[in-house]
Order: sequence, then structure tokens, then C-alpha cells
Amino acid sequence: MIERTTPIGWQIGTISEIVQRTPSIKSFFLRLAQPFTHVAGQHVDIRLTAPDGYSAMRSYSIASDPSRSDTIELVIENLQGEVSAYFHDVAVAGDEIELRGPLGGHFLWPEPESGPILLIGAGSGVAPFMSMIRHRRSVALTVPTALLLSARTRNDALFAEELISSEEGDPNFALTLAITREAPWRASDFARRVDEGMIKDVVGRMPSMPAHVFICGSNGFVNIAADGVLASGLAPDVIKTERYGG
Repeated sequence: MIERTTPIGWQIGTISEIVQRTPSIKSFFLRLAQPFTHVAGQHVDIRLTAPDGYSAMRSYSIASDPSRSDTIELVIENLQGEVSAYFHDVAVAGDEIELRGPLGGHFLWPEPESGPILLIGAGSGVAPFMSMIRHRRSVALTVPTALLLSARTRNDALFAEELISSEEGDPNFALTLAITREAPWRASDFARRVDEGMIKDVVGRMPSMPAHVFICGSNGFVNIAADGVLASGLAPDVIKTERYGG
């Protein structure tokens, strides 16, 4: 069981590595001056301050396994905003970044796990789910878990190789991809946007009805996914959502 850490105030995280994940998404590994242990699903605030004192702040989910406390992985999509553009166009290894956390007490991996877990995400919305999946793998949990991940193309499917590898090595983890702009490359995947019928199909493949449902993505995506979950016969109180963007 992961113990929740009291949030730490503003500190410095030093970029130790940058990895290009998809054409528009990079992972930034930040080495913490004050290490902390997070719960899978939590996030940190990032603050950038210009020489004239102007500052911009954004929140990013932690994608790394909670067992690693000295370095966290943030997944940042280039949305052409002030903060994401800085990370994609300016930031390099060795740069120091202001951050605070871990934050968030709602969108968290359930402990204890009372039944199957369904994760539904789009694009960089898979970031908190990677922390959950990595935590699940690192402590050898067997709770049935399914991930439905939407992406435009195979190259845009964030962490696809790691997720497919996890599925191949774990009979209790199932991955379904919804590829919206090209044909899927696996028979178990879909070639359309996430919709009610798709969610019913994924739920039907699970050993029993999910006890916990997590949805992360844009406002529109979350609304469609939540409606699909409700149409599958699940109660509203099992659904937790996290939204990004406008």
C-alpha cells in the first residue's frame, strides 16, 4: 500500500532526461530536490517565471511508478500554450523547474481494490493511468484492469509498446485501442472514436462489471465516455473523471 505524502511546497526539479513519445508529446523526467512518494493518479503544479516576474502555471499528472520517489515523469503535449510550448521548444536536460506536490485526492488508484477497474483515456490523458498501471505491475496486483485508449494513429498511441507488453505478460490486464484516423493493427482494437457501443463492448470483455471507472481527457471526450459508461449499466458513483484543456 502506498502511503500518501503531505504535499511539499515549491521546490526545484532538475530535468534529467527528455524522451519524445509521439510527434506531439514528450516525457520530462524531473529529479526532485525534495523527494516525495505520490499515490498513482496524483499531479504536480509547474510554475515558470520570466525575468520580468511574469509567471505561468499548469498542472500535470505524474506518469511514473509511485515506488520511485527521487524522480518523476511528466507527460507534456505540445498544445501551443505558454507552458507546453516552453517545454517543447526551449527546455533541455539540466534545466531547473519549479514544482509543488504531490496534489490531488480524488482521482486516485483505489486501495483496497474492491473489484475490476476500467480506465478510459485519450492522448496525453493516459498519463495518470500509466502511474496506476506501473504501480499495479510493480507490486504484482492481480485485480482485473482494462484500459481503453483513444489515439489518432498508431504513432500517436502514447506508451503503446509498454502497454502491449504489459498485456502480453499479464492475463488480468487488457488493452483496447481506438484508432481514429487509420486502420488498427490488432484485431481487438477499433477504427473509430470512442462511443457508447465501444464502451459496452470493452465492459463486456471484463470478468465482471467494473467497481471503479476512471476517465481522463478533454471535456468533450470525458462527457462522451461518461455517457457510455452509464449506458453500460454502471452507477454514477463508480465514475471518476479528470479533464484537461478548454
